[in-house]
Amino acid sequence: MAGVGETSETRFAGESSSRVVNTGSFRDEDSSHRQVAHFGGGSRNTSPIGRVGSRNTSPSRQKVVKTKPRGLDEETVATFSKAIHPDVQMEDNIWAMLPEDLLNEILARVPPFMIFRLRSVCKRWNSILQDNGFLKFHSQVPSHGPCLLTFWKNSQTLQCSVFSLPLKQWYRIPFTFLPHWAFWLVGSSGGLVSFSGVDGSTFKTLVCNPLTQTWRTLPSMHYNQQRQLMLVVERLDRSFKIIATSDIYGDKTLPTEVYDSKLDCWSLHQIMPAVNLCSSKMAFCDSRLYLETLSPLGLMMYRLDTGYWEHIPAKFPRSMLDGYLVAGTQKRLFLVGRIGLYCTLQSMRIWELDHAKVLWVEISRMPPRYFRSLLRLAAERFECFGQDNLICFTSWNQGKALLYDVDKKVWSWIAGCALQSCNSQACFYEPRFDASIH
Repeated sequence: MAGVGETSETRFAGESSSRVVNTGSFRDEDSSHRQVAHFGGGSRNTSPIGRVGSRNTSPSRQKVVKTKPRGLDEETVATFSKAIHPDVQMEDNIWAMLPEDLLNEILARVPPFMIFRLRSVCKRWNSILQDNGFLKFHSQVPSHGPCLLTFWKNSQTLQCSVFSLPLKQWYRIPFTFLPHWAFWLVGSSGGLVSFSGVDGSTFKTLVCNPLTQTWRTLPSMHYNQQRQLMLVVERLDRSFKIIATSDIYGDKTLPTEVYDSKLDCWSLHQIMPAVNLCSSKMAFCDSRLYLETLSPLGLMMYRLDTGYWEHIPAKFPRSMLDGYLVAGTQKRLFLVGRIGLYCTLQSMRIWELDHAKVLWVEISRMPPRYFRSLLRLAAERFECFGQDNLICFTSWNQGKALLYDVDKKVWSWIAGCALQSCNSQACFYEPRFDASIH
């Protein structure tokens, strides 16, 4: 399946060509001479080989080139740019007797999605991937890296695909283990994914680990109504919290509720002050939850440690049509928005909140060619979410997503994204076997 960004075939061919000229590491000496002679034809060449008929005092270079020069084709690049390693015959009687700790060390370094497929190899491997010893090794290795998780419902069947940014590959994860009422994707954090839905007349929330196929329904809230939810995983003690705020219509009577997995219950906190929310999208960074408000203009900030709300008078940029808050690493908070009028020229821009001056500072603009490809219609709706200074853009009418790396300032496409239907949902996801739902 397609990967991220522009094709690198041209760059690869150029690097391979340069490597061939400099090293001349062909097995056939005649072909080496032919390659170098070809590249010397278009520019000044002081090499004795490049000057046909010139004096050559080296005994090793007195061989006459009788063949016609030819260029370096793609097949030659593919053949000589890689070292050919013979297949190593693995003896079953040796690998079958690997010590348990050594096998855990090896499996802990295998990409999570490949391990997921190895569960069906045998009962021993399936039990190892659920063993506490393997989970301990797995928790100590570096993270696989961010992935893009897309979720949708097809003929009442839950579907899920995950795109690994490090591997540049799509993987299908079966989600048939979830109940039928799990429809709204709440979000993902620390290897866990949360969903909400209505079962009959009851609003429910669940948390699952897609890799281990484990899930559980959370206890009912004190005020069991459909709410805006945010999942937060505490990496130190491997616990998680879910924050339930007022919905987009601003139900001022409902207090903020927080679920703590260590206590397995919801606790009541301060009611959000009377505000007119700009969007239901929220961002969580530095133990704080942020929402956009139109009246009063700015942000509402909820401190998870104190349980209180606070208004931040950060005015939005002028002529912003729609905006999304995106959490970055550390204390970085981004605002992504479309600038312009529906009938005039538009552009997409990214700002970062200056906490000291309480204002938005522009840090990047989406190049026009990406903007036109992402939003073909002026009034078309887009979605935006982020993680680890990565921002992803999706559009309902596009079968691809646009990724922006804030640190590297690089834009790239993610092709093959299952976002064609209006009920498709997406978020960033970090695959981890050691993420616990308890």
